[in-house]
Amino acid sequence: MPRFIVLLSALLLSACSDPQHAYQSGEELPGGNSSVSASGSQAFSLPSANLPPSRRVDFAVGNSFFRNPWVIAPATTTARDGLGPLFNTNACQNCHIRDGRGRAPLEGATQVTSLLVRLSIPANAADAQTLKQHGNVPDPIYGGQLQDSGIPGIDREALVRVHWQEHTVILADGTQISLRKPQLDLHAFNYGAPHPALQTSLRLAPPMIGLGLLEAIPEADILANADPDDRNGDGIAGMANQVWDIQRQQTVLGRFGWKAGQPTLNQQNAAAFAGDLGLTSALFPHDDCTDAQTACLQAPHGGEPEVSDAVLKQVLLYSRNLAVPKRRHAQDPDVLAGKTLFQQSGCAACHTPSFSTGKAAEPEQSNQRIWPYSDLLLHDMGEGLADNRGEFLANGRQWRTAPLWGIGHTEAVSGNVSLLHDGRARSVLEATLWHGGEAQTARDRVVQLSSRERQQLLRFINSL
Repeated sequence: MPRFIVLLSALLLSACSDPQHAYQSGEELPGGNSSVSASGSQAFSLPSANLPPSRRVDFAVGNSFFRNPWVIAPATTTARDGLGPLFNTNACQNCHIRDGRGRAPLEGATQVTSLLVRLSIPANAADAQTLKQHGNVPDPIYGGQLQDSGIPGIDREALVRVHWQEHTVILADGTQISLRKPQLDLHAFNYGAPHPALQTSLRLAPPMIGLGLLEAIPEADILANADPDDRNGDGIAGMANQVWDIQRQQTVLGRFGWKAGQPTLNQQNAAAFAGDLGLTSALFPHDDCTDAQTACLQAPHGGEPEVSDAVLKQVLLYSRNLAVPKRRHAQDPDVLAGKTLFQQSGCAACHTPSFSTGKAAEPEQSNQRIWPYSDLLLHDMGEGLADNRGEFLANGRQWRTAPLWGIGHTEAVSGNVSLLHDGRARSVLEATLWHGGEAQTARDRVVQLSSRERQQLLRFINSL
């Protein structure tokens, strides 16, 4: 055999035996046996593949309460009335577009349906109990979330506009990338001036897929990746958030939300009903009205609670069983090359590829090998992404690692690409270039890639 053929064969065998480069069995099923074959605008709206027909009826009912508008009380539609008095939207699906990400607003637009604004004020020594149970101190007039809509007779809290500030980043090969950052404009406050040291944080609705699987990851496996003091010296200091569980009345591991500020999917859902739609539940029995909002406090309600335990349970089953689409092109050579670059650049240090779930609350999520590409831990992402607003143990520069599964379907599902916590990134590359803090080294390695390597990396990420 000619020498060059022997050398070529050796190189090919070496590449195939490289565990970072090679395809691993099961990667095409990021949600394990619950994964579905899906594409197009409905790629995030399918039930778990292993959900039996007997439970798909409840899934469909949960979907209806998630998708259809809630109405103002009193109404003949008693199962879904009680909207407001103050709210951001009248249906969950308005923010989580087709169960996917929200859509960042256009320059100067006053309709910011997919975005909301978290509020807080600096804490003092007397706020220890509030911090323990809420994670921060709400504004005394406007609470912990700004509602920019109200039912008839109830004034909205304020108007929200977003302006975009752009700057250019030049990559090592000369490619120019424009990055944008939102500038929040709050005005026309209807209940008086907010606290002079008001802290704000823009939050975009995240995708709904795979949430039941994330909830089923054993706590010990998440904590095993935490290294808050960076004892191994790799520059990555993942930290678990510890948050208040209303049902258990104790502090537990946080998993959900941009800063891992919610402990369970049920509490996350109930909090969204309360803050986004103004709907009460057993976990949040009071409307989101402050003492300064007397008309809000006196408005009619749609029952006590407005979201019954039965409805909350059906929405929980629905949100636990929104399936993750199967991987596409998982064994494509460029995708596999991008996988190696993903790991060599250091991205996998936070975007942990795989976990195994334990015994879950729902059988569909139990004992599955999953590939979320997230460690569910908090990381310092640098000043560029900082909102300077704490949430339980998370500080103003820390964010939970966002899962990457399904990211390649974003444009087809949501109609555009709006990534990161405030929707500023219009592509995976833009999102990567915003990484700082613990991710600065990985970001800088991506900047140094050749055009072909960069395309391979992006092909891999978009295959997830």
